[in-house]
Amino acid sequence: MIRHNITSEFFLYLLMHKTNVLFLCTGNSCRSQMAEGWARYLHGNIIEPYSAGTEIHGMNRNAVQVMAEAGVDISSHHSKNVEEIQNIPFDIIITVCDNAHERCPVFPSEAKRIHAGFDDPPRLAESIDDPEKKLGCYRKVRDEIRDFITQLPGTIENM
Repeated sequence: MIRHNITSEFFLYLLMHKTNVLFLCTGNSCRSQMAEGWARYLHGNIIEPYSAGTEIHGMNRNAVQVMAEAGVDISSHHSKNVEEIQNIPFDIIITVCDNAHERCPVFPSEAKRIHAGFDDPPRLAESIDDPEKKLGCYRKVRDEIRDFITQLPGTIENM
């Protein structure tokens, strides 16, 4: 069981009101999808995760594969444009790439914003020929995102 450094009062609040969290990236194909998957897997009882992009690039098959290796199934996810979910009252918007951070759209809610930039696995892997080594780039970012999401309840409490 994963333990977090959050107060019991805050945990009870989260149980009564799931926190709507949007993970925003450029294409909603890889990093934001991984973040949504990890948030649902690790904290689905207290976080209602969403992901979207400033553009739609479709799901990245390597992201789906490395998440499955970690026991998280994102194969049913689909790439969404942020306009598709703009009416959801987000509590927190987390940009997971620099481009989305710079181009983050305006939302009608008073959502708090966090920037947690992660390397782009396709860009890291583009000059690598060996398929297994390419997947290693995705695994590295997958694990970095997992570590960030693991600490997310504490980050939310301290905002």
